[in-house]
Amino acid sequence: FKEIGLSSEIQSAIEDLGFLEPTPVQEKVVPFLMESKQDLVALAQTGTGKTAAFGLPIIQQIDSGKRNVQTLILSPTRELAMQIAKDLENYSKNLEKIKIAVVYGGSDIRAQIKELERGPQVVVGTPGRTLDLIKRRKIKVNEIRWVVLDEADEMLSMGFKDDLDAILENSPDEKQTLLFSATMPKEIVAISKKYMTNIHEILVGKRNTGTDTVEHHYYLVHAKDRYIALKRVADVNPNIYGIIFCRTRAETKDVADKLMQDGYNADALHGDLSQAQRDHVMARFRGKHLQMLVATDVAARGLDV
Repeated sequence: FKEIGLSSEIQSAIEDLGFLEPTPVQEKVVPFLMESKQDLVALAQTGTGKTAAFGLPIIQQIDSGKRNVQTLILSPTRELAMQIAKDLENYSKNLEKIKIAVVYGGSDIRAQIKELERGPQVVVGTPGRTLDLIKRRKIKVNEIRWVVLDEADEMLSMGFKDDLDAILENSPDEKQTLLFSATMPKEIVAISKKYMTNIHEILVGKRNTGTDTVEHHYYLVHAKDRYIALKRVADVNPNIYGIIFCRTRAETKDVADKLMQDGYNADALHGDLSQAQRDHVMARFRGKHLQMLVATDVAARGLDV
């Protein structure tokens, strides 16, 4: 990190976090963003250190003397938005006057407006709530220098395309747009062509592949036997600590309810829960008071556990 041009204040903050060597995505992205104003598309898997890759150079270049929004970071879920904001606060803890606000749906908009009135230079948010606050003129995008689309493929698959279009259309032309994605579907290519110019592409790992640090095992079972098979896996591994992904919210509730009724230490995470309930479930899972978290695949992005 010393060799890629970060200030001593940021270096000491990330040393406190235990960052010693940059990950491959950080090694490529950080120096590029320190030197270039070119738009960037970076293809990298979840969990490769993307937040620091874009966060460190942006934090370093923010004008802390100005109390206007200079960076807008969009992410698909509340959990990921909160995670990004917390990481940025950690990176900038030795820098005075840098404020970070986080906005997302399902939570009191008035409290978020109050936070925005304090003059943050960085706003992290989910697309729907961010657009709502732009329309209410509570987030002013006219002086934005960076727009970051994090987990862009997930935002599109969750149906945020119209919101993203509206946000990008309203932002200034001379900003730097950074798009991070684990996969590169044609909709992402379309967004990059429409809103980005002179794109620099960084590819970390192989295109559209998973990480090689995970071992995969799969079992082919009939749908009616799936829950019984899941219980067997839990029984064979009494110390199991993991996430069970389901396709729909209804399935998530169903599987979690069955597990709890059968005496397993499980709970569900899905979009119907209030923010307080989601925070409570996540805190229990992070603290290992919960062994099995049953979630829709939205939870796969950016949960730092």
